[in-house]
Amino acid sequence: MSLNRRSFLGTGLALGAALSAPCAIGQARPRVVVLGGGAGGATAARYIAKDSDGAIEVVLIEPGKTYYTCFFSNLYLGGFRDFASIAHDYGTLASRYGINVIHDLAVDIDRAARSVTLASGHALGYDRLIVAPGIDFVDGAVPGWDMTAQNRMPHAWKAGSQTQLLKAQIGAMRAGGVFCMVAPPDPFRCPPGPYERVSMVAHVLKDSNPTAKILIVDPKENFSKQALFEDGWARHYPGMIQRIGPDFGGANVEVRPDSMEVVIDGMAETVDVCNVIPAQKAGHIADVAGLADDSGFCPILPGTMQSRFDENVYVLGDATIAGDMPKSAFSANSQAKVAAMQVRAALTGARAFPAKYSNTCWSLIDSGDGVKVGASYQVGEDRIAKVDGFVSQIGEDAALRKATYEESLGWYAGITADIFG
Repeated sequence: MSLNRRSFLGTGLALGAALSAPCAIGQARPRVVVLGGGAGGATAARYIAKDSDGAIEVVLIEPGKTYYTCFFSNLYLGGFRDFASIAHDYGTLASRYGINVIHDLAVDIDRAARSVTLASGHALGYDRLIVAPGIDFVDGAVPGWDMTAQNRMPHAWKAGSQTQLLKAQIGAMRAGGVFCMVAPPDPFRCPPGPYERVSMVAHVLKDSNPTAKILIVDPKENFSKQALFEDGWARHYPGMIQRIGPDFGGANVEVRPDSMEVVIDGMAETVDVCNVIPAQKAGHIADVAGLADDSGFCPILPGTMQSRFDENVYVLGDATIAGDMPKSAFSANSQAKVAAMQVRAALTGARAFPAKYSNTCWSLIDSGDGVKVGASYQVGEDRIAKVDGFVSQIGEDAALRKATYEESLGWYAGITADIFG
């Protein structure tokens, strides 16, 4: 069976010597290795495979056999979706598109040798490498919190068991209890996401625990769609939500997981549930490979998504410094299509068209009350630059808000099909 028709479902299967070195163009099919099976990586793998018509061998490295989308996980918390609806697998990418899906973890990249080492010990050569590792958390970003505290104070910013845990904790809150969110500083994955999450928690508590309170401790002066969220909170959840910004101690926060306390500017507050979303950086493998700069994220060439440190490597999605583009699934999917086109052109001589990017982020405030923000982008002199944009307006009628929510449902169905086939 040829290698491009196999799906490796575990790390115990021998990859063979055929994967040990990049292919010489003209002698064998060139190989593209993709690290990360999310909105950026899986999209890039699918588009390279389908558009090259078998001329490029595509290998996708992803540790998890099931991918849970962080986008729309808030709607699961709010009771608008079940958990299975945000779960996706890689079977179609393997069976329909001939992508070699290897469920393993990349632990090292030798850029000089063009080789990726996996946790299982296997080494894979590549002609081009696409790195889409998502985010990791900055150590010490919230004093008192690290990954050992995530069961007491979940982040749920990587969807999966953490999302289920947070939902269970919300459901178990005592009557009149306090839900606290420690919001992240910029830049971070999904700028409206924390505030949609607050909306969904409030939606649940309004019915099940109406005397409960929500406290947002926020290091930022402003946040995405702020006026829309604050208007929606006043209409749907009056008196329930309090936000403490940096002027009142939101930038000086410590947590004590053992006692379930949040210390704000020296004052301790006991809470029932604490959702800590720390400061973020590019996924660890990007740093290991020397693709991140001092910011913790990866600079890219705006017209191609190539790393500024290595022309044979492309970086996508939340891990990048992408100019005006926010860190979102829509952005990652858009960037992946540009990178896939550029890779195909480099390896097969196909035509590459000028890069175009777009993004839209939808948020649900309460039943049928959806809002959105978005923009189009073009390649600037040294960055991806915003061309035009749009945002929902305060005072829109209920029919428009409902239509915006329904639009988001169609988008989710469409983008997950575009990512996973």
